[in-house]
Amino acid sequence: MTATVPPAPSENPIPDPAGRVELPPGVVLTDARFVNDDLLPVPLARRRWTTYNFTALWVGMAHNIPSWLLASGLVALGMDWKQAVFTIALANVIVLAPMLLTGHAGPKYGIPFPVLARASFGLRGANLPAMIRAGVACAWFGIQTWIGGQGIFVLLGKLFGGWAEASEVGGQPWTLWVCFVLFWALELAIIHRGMEALRRFENWAAPFVIVGALVLLVWVANKAGGFGPLLDQPSQLGWGADFWPVFFPSLMGMIAFWSTLSLNIPDFTRFGAGQRAQVWGQTLGLPTTMTLFALLSVFVTSGSQAVYGAAIWDPVQLAARTDNVFGLLFALVTVLVATISVNIAANVVSPAYDLANLAPRFITFRTGALITGVVGVVIMPWKLTETPELYIFTWLGLVGGLLGTVAGILIADYWIVRRTRLDLTDLYTPGGRYWYTSGWNVHAVVAFAVGGVLAVGGSHSAPGKGPFPQDGLIPFLKPLADYGWAVGLAASLVVYVAPTAGRRRV
Repeated sequence: MTATVPPAPSENPIPDPAGRVELPPGVVLTDARFVNDDLLPVPLARRRWTTYNFTALWVGMAHNIPSWLLASGLVALGMDWKQAVFTIALANVIVLAPMLLTGHAGPKYGIPFPVLARASFGLRGANLPAMIRAGVACAWFGIQTWIGGQGIFVLLGKLFGGWAEASEVGGQPWTLWVCFVLFWALELAIIHRGMEALRRFENWAAPFVIVGALVLLVWVANKAGGFGPLLDQPSQLGWGADFWPVFFPSLMGMIAFWSTLSLNIPDFTRFGAGQRAQVWGQTLGLPTTMTLFALLSVFVTSGSQAVYGAAIWDPVQLAARTDNVFGLLFALVTVLVATISVNIAANVVSPAYDLANLAPRFITFRTGALITGVVGVVIMPWKLTETPELYIFTWLGLVGGLLGTVAGILIADYWIVRRTRLDLTDLYTPGGRYWYTSGWNVHAVVAFAVGGVLAVGGSHSAPGKGPFPQDGLIPFLKPLADYGWAVGLAASLVVYVAPTAGRRRV
């Protein structure tokens, strides 16, 4: 028996004034194949994240080294700083839409992403999108941890002479390994304390990192006597025919930067005090922060060009130029806080829940987080970053393209087919309405396959730069490859909705 119900329970409980729903009183879910404490709906009393909490979450996640470098990549493609910032701003406004749509189920039902996916994919089928998301997150956790460890290594090298010249172990200075391991352990120690600890960490990390970025801006502007020549650098593309072929693929790339979170944002919004908190918190936190951070990176880099004669986009390398001990220590702490803030929230929370969904009887949220940490080391991120064109820009790009397909199915099922109505008990009950065929919704799998083929079937590589044929895996789909996320989302949504048009389900 998977659900024990007392006499005459309310099968469809009345939502509270904020529209939130919890399990009917007295319902006890006991099937350990699909239930553990971390996957159960968050009780209403514990859904207390406010607008500030969600804003702080995004500020903390957006302020990181890869985000800082986004504008530099676009400038390198020939854009001027205004075009680069515009592209980043527009991309984050676009990705905010699926973020809010999938995030709606969090505060309403208190469920994480893999449980929400059960409604569309089935109780067992939900492991398909969950494991794809977990795989991407585990890989990025390892890469971000290695990058964070390198940042600490560089700054400590300035503080302690000879630090960078230490003897090598496994092809790297042993001091770099120490930085990596300590950084890794610190991240896992924080998340091991649970989501409430993460909320408190993000609350103070967000303003701290903002202050750190502003201090860097003031320091560079003071040394440069202004903001430098980069602001006057003209676009190599203009706004005509040369611009748009670069703009649209770049826009998709900027969207893909946070598209992973558009799937598992319910992992956070499930703790929300209501829809208003998650909608306003994310709206204030994501597009505004990413845009302002891009502006900061442009101004700081332009100032560095005036001071040092070359544009230094990497904030760690720029901070290392100072000989002020206090400044170096402040930069060190800022890098620590910024990288931990994004890596835990973006790359540990999701796989922790996803792995728990795979085997709830054996894997809790904390166990899933530990597995994520171990996988992040096993994949040897120090090797992966040596060949980014084969891994970061190929494998992760390929799998990342599939995530838009999953988002399309989730949005179609929750908003169009079910009109946001779910049966909480059946999300954990074999044989219920979300059991489909032995726990799999074949229709969702078909929609995923169609959207996935259209999204990534045209994947191609430049000669000698990757594993794909120059003309694409499926040549006639090559024109779609640069728009993979949008193509996958739209195609899977249409395929999923078409057979159910006019029918409403719970």
